[in-house]
Amino acid sequence: DNPLHPLSIAIGCEGTFVARSIDTHIKHLAQTLQRAAEHRGTAFVEVYQNCNVFNDGAFDYAKDRETKADSIIELEHGKPLIFGKNRDKGIRLNGMEPEVVSLKDGVGREYMSDGDPAFWTGRAPLLFPIVGALNDDTLRYAGTAYELEKHGFARRHTFAVVEREEHRVLFRLRDSEATRAHYPFAFELDIEFELAGARLRMVATVRNTGAASLPFSFGYHPAFAWPLPGGGEKLGHKLVFAEQETAPIRRLDDNGLVARSEASPVVDRSLELHPDLFVDDAIIFDDLASHALAYQSPDGPRLDIAFTNLPMLGIWQKPGAAYICIEPWAGIADFTDFDGEFTDKRGVSSLSSGDQRHFTMDVTVSRS
Repeated sequence: DNPLHPLSIAIGCEGTFVARSIDTHIKHLAQTLQRAAEHRGTAFVEVYQNCNVFNDGAFDYAKDRETKADSIIELEHGKPLIFGKNRDKGIRLNGMEPEVVSLKDGVGREYMSDGDPAFWTGRAPLLFPIVGALNDDTLRYAGTAYELEKHGFARRHTFAVVEREEHRVLFRLRDSEATRAHYPFAFELDIEFELAGARLRMVATVRNTGAASLPFSFGYHPAFAWPLPGGGEKLGHKLVFAEQETAPIRRLDDNGLVARSEASPVVDRSLELHPDLFVDDAIIFDDLASHALAYQSPDGPRLDIAFTNLPMLGIWQKPGAAYICIEPWAGIADFTDFDGEFTDKRGVSSLSSGDQRHFTMDVTVSRS
C-alpha cells in the first residue's frame, strides 16, 4: 500500500493551517512553528526527522546540500512555486488551472513555450471533459442541450491544492453548480506533477463520484519551444514516432470540426516539422500506433515523450509562433455530420460509479 499522507488527512479534516518542515532546516522550522502557534484555528505541522532505527536516511534528499535545492519548494503566500539550484523550475496556476510554466535543463535552457500573447498565451492547459469543439458548442444528453466551449471548462476553473511534497504536487477539480450547468455529471479531476531528474511526469485521474455513468474525454495540450534551445535551425526539427504511422490523419474545418482525411505525412516513422503543415490548423492522428515519440532537433537537444491511455494525438502550431504543441488525447472534436448524444460521440470514454482512470504523460529532457 502507499504510505499515509498526514497532511492530506489534516486538509481533509479542514485544518486551517497545515505545513511541513524538516528538523535540519532550523530557520524554516522555527518560522513554521511560530506561525502555527500564532494561528487562530486548528494548526497541523508535520516535521521530517531522521530515525536511525526505523527510517534512517529517508529524508536525505531534502537535507543534503547536493539535492535539497531540487527537492524542496518553500511555499510563501503570494509568491510563485519556484525551486531548483538556479531557481529555474516551477509550477504555476494559469488563472486557477495548474500547468507547467517552465521546463529547463541543467544550464537553464527553456524547453516550454514563451506564451507570447501575439500568438497564444497558453503553455499546457488540460482538456476536459471534451477535446476539441462540439457541433454548435452543444453537448446533448438525455434530451437536454448544454453549451460547452471548445476543449471544455477545466482550464478556466479553480483547482484545489490537495498534496504538496518536495518534488511533487497534486491538484483537484470537483464538479460544482457552475460545471453542472454545462456538463451534468459528478466527477473529480486530479492532476499530479512530479519531477525526477530530467523527467517531468504528469498524471491526470478522472474519477466518477456520482451514481450514473460518467462520459468524458481528456487531453494534454503542452506547447514546447520550436526551435529547441541550442537545437539549430527550426526547419531541421522533427518528430520520430515509436511505431510506423501509416493511417490517414484528420483535418478540421473553420469551426474546429473534423471535416476530412489526408494521407499521413509521416515517412519511416519521422514527421519533418514545417509551419506549412499547420496552415489548416492541427494535424490529428486518431488511429495512432505509437505510445511514445521523440521531438528532435538537428543539433542535439531532444524531448522524449511517452503517454498511456491516450490513443490519439494532435500536433499544432499557430503559423509564425515559436512553439509546437504535442498533444496526446483520449478524445477528438465532433465530426461535421455528428449531432447525436454525447455518449455516442467518437472518443468519449465512460466510467461506472466509483471507477477512475489515469492518463500519464512523461517528458524527459535529453541533450544527446
